[in-house]
Amino acid sequence: MQRVQNKANKRTDAISKYLIYILSAISIAVIFLIFIFVFSKAWPVIKGSGLSLVTSGGFDRQIQEGFYSADADPLLRYGLLGLISGTVVTTLIALLFAGMIGIGAAVIICEYSKKKFSEVLIAIVRLLASVPSVVFGLIGILTVVPLIEKLFVNTDMQIKYLDHFQMSGRNLLAAAIVLTFMIAPTVISLTVDAIRSVSNIYKETGYAFGMSKFRVIAKIILPGARSGILAGLILGAGRGIGEAIAVSMVCGGLGFLPIPSLAFINFLAPTLPLAAAIINKSEAIGSFSVESALFFCGAILLLIGAFLSTGAKAVEKRMRRVDGLEN
Repeated sequence: MQRVQNKANKRTDAISKYLIYILSAISIAVIFLIFIFVFSKAWPVIKGSGLSLVTSGGFDRQIQEGFYSADADPLLRYGLLGLISGTVVTTLIALLFAGMIGIGAAVIICEYSKKKFSEVLIAIVRLLASVPSVVFGLIGILTVVPLIEKLFVNTDMQIKYLDHFQMSGRNLLAAAIVLTFMIAPTVISLTVDAIRSVSNIYKETGYAFGMSKFRVIAKIILPGARSGILAGLILGAGRGIGEAIAVSMVCGGLGFLPIPSLAFINFLAPTLPLAAAIINKSEAIGSFSVESALFFCGAILLLIGAFLSTGAKAVEKRMRRVDGLEN
């Protein structure tokens, strides 16, 4: 009877293993098919524009020209440098502030709050992480945009910089602020989990050597939780780069290339990240030329996502090797 049961268990394990292999293969195949489909749609613009696709600007004007171009002779030369720079700068600013807010909030939740209160706080944080992005965009329109207009924008400045862009509260700074509060809950949640995974033995050893609470946090807890913190930052970056709805509502909708001589004024200029461009320009997708250009925006986002995923794995592996957890 026992032998029959063992054979049945082995058969079940074998079936489960092969089922996992099949599902994994299907997942990989679907991912490859998505890449092939997106890049095949973007290929006409890639072929027509060449390297200038990522080294030149003028996307807003080109979209209009492409929409009205004839199908027999479509406009296939685009410049997405303004969109790429808007994506990178907006995400980096948001990630910087979300990282500071997230790590600081996680330390307070885990090390300075009572257990019951910290559980309430982390529940609220995880609830914020599930809020639809359009809600953040609406809050940004009603609060962030008017606040920026009140603090930084006036008639004299609008006239002064009219040759470069039309200044309003919808700009790069507003997009970065809205994105910060969208990324922060993810960073806080994963950082809290990482800090809680640090063994109490290390903390108690630090206190036994007379270290203050602040030094224990700075020298033991945060270094011990760095892989989890990095994971939170990478996930936050992924969400920031791929966010479309909320950012499109407050970014200004113009692929403006930063001008070094304008310094801080560049933050008050409108911007158009790649994901937001797909939303903002989707009404013109009936044109073959525009469709190919927007698919290339999606192709760049896919490549960035793949780079973040593989880069995170490489960094985590290196950290584990440095910590002596992996050969």
